[in-house]
Amino acid sequence: MFSLKKLFAPSDMTTGEPWKKIVMFTLPMLLGNIAQQLYNTVDSIVVGKYVGDNALAAVGSASPIFNLLLVLFVGISTGTGIMVAQYFGAKEREELSKTIGNSITLTALASIILMAISVIAIRPLLHVIKTPDSIFEWCHGYLFILMMGIAGLAYYNILGGILRGLGDSVSALVYLLIATVINIVLDVYFVAGLHMGVSGVALATVIAQSISALLCMKKLMSLTNLFDIKREYFKLSAKETKHIVRLGLPTGITQAIFSMAMILVQSLTNSFGEMLIAANVIIMRVDGFAMMPNFSFGTAMTTFAGQNVGAAKYDRVEKGSKQGTLIAVGVATTITLVILLFGDILMYAFTDTAELVTLSMRMMRILAVGYIAVAVTQSLSGVIRGAGDTMTPMWISIFTTVVVRVPLAYGLNYLTRTPELPTGRPETIFISLLMSWLLGALLTFIAYRKGNWKSKALR
Repeated sequence: MFSLKKLFAPSDMTTGEPWKKIVMFTLPMLLGNIAQQLYNTVDSIVVGKYVGDNALAAVGSASPIFNLLLVLFVGISTGTGIMVAQYFGAKEREELSKTIGNSITLTALASIILMAISVIAIRPLLHVIKTPDSIFEWCHGYLFILMMGIAGLAYYNILGGILRGLGDSVSALVYLLIATVINIVLDVYFVAGLHMGVSGVALATVIAQSISALLCMKKLMSLTNLFDIKREYFKLSAKETKHIVRLGLPTGITQAIFSMAMILVQSLTNSFGEMLIAANVIIMRVDGFAMMPNFSFGTAMTTFAGQNVGAAKYDRVEKGSKQGTLIAVGVATTITLVILLFGDILMYAFTDTAELVTLSMRMMRILAVGYIAVAVTQSLSGVIRGAGDTMTPMWISIFTTVVVRVPLAYGLNYLTRTPELPTGRPETIFISLLMSWLLGALLTFIAYRKGNWKSKALR
């Protein structure tokens, strides 16, 4: 019989049919990821419609820098999520309690450090990526407000990650949906009503994310049947901190390198002028939605693998890996077809400029088939990470991004330069991304089949 209380309760993924557990866990998380993507999408739609295409370009140019500054939280969130899943699967209450307490303290310290760094780092980074003068101040104002309110974003993602590690992907969804509605209302009020421009959408996002973080904290504090809330657990422990850093650092490094690569590519993108910058924003917003199922399945596979590795059920991990990956590929194939058939309709939500939509759709067709490859990468990487091997996905990401994507983007761009196209063909930026995705899927599949991840559990 359906039970609302059961729906919002943590889920033990070490029993039952694997694919059903994975799908039931993924669905609410997918909706949550889509809602989170709405933050950036609504920002883009509002500034594009009410301020103009240059404001849209400003929001997009800020994204690689914002992602770079988030690497500390990416590491903490990844390490914490893996540890929570494994300790929950192993029924080790005290270790679970210490992990949760330590992660909350680490997040507070990281927030303070990052706010201090961002004060002096934003302007130089905007200069590094050759941000056009016409949008420079808009980019700076947008980033500065986001970074001053970074604690809200950090705590939502880390506390939401803890809830998902416990098998509860529904609570984080509900809280995020509430925050999304608040964000949309505030976006329109600040930009259309108060004429605050891109600063208005940044402020709306900070307020909404802080509310979702508070709701996650309230939910977590109610789960005392699963772990204990004691003062000593919030004091940083060498053992727990070491585990969080060991598991999370590779992902944090990957994010940092990926963001640096994006900054280099953004610099190349900026050389084509405001039109391609704005097109890239639209593409990345549509891309964000297309990627959501892949990221959701990846996170679900991490939790599934973490709990089952913690319970020493490796046969179950392999069965779930095959089932989950096949489902993810099926969903990605469907999304690819939708983009190819109806992508231009989606893009008109961001701008009324037909030339901009045509340019965006031309580039989007290059990327579309790559989402199927990313489905394989995310699902199998999720399994590998959940087992405690975060190094292998890191090396694969570094190779495909640093060795393949960036040199290929600049190399192809150079080879396509002509007197008529002195900056080269813009398609080269997206071709290089597609090639890195395809190679990443192949390398991840090989790493999964080798099976070295089976010996990386915490227990």
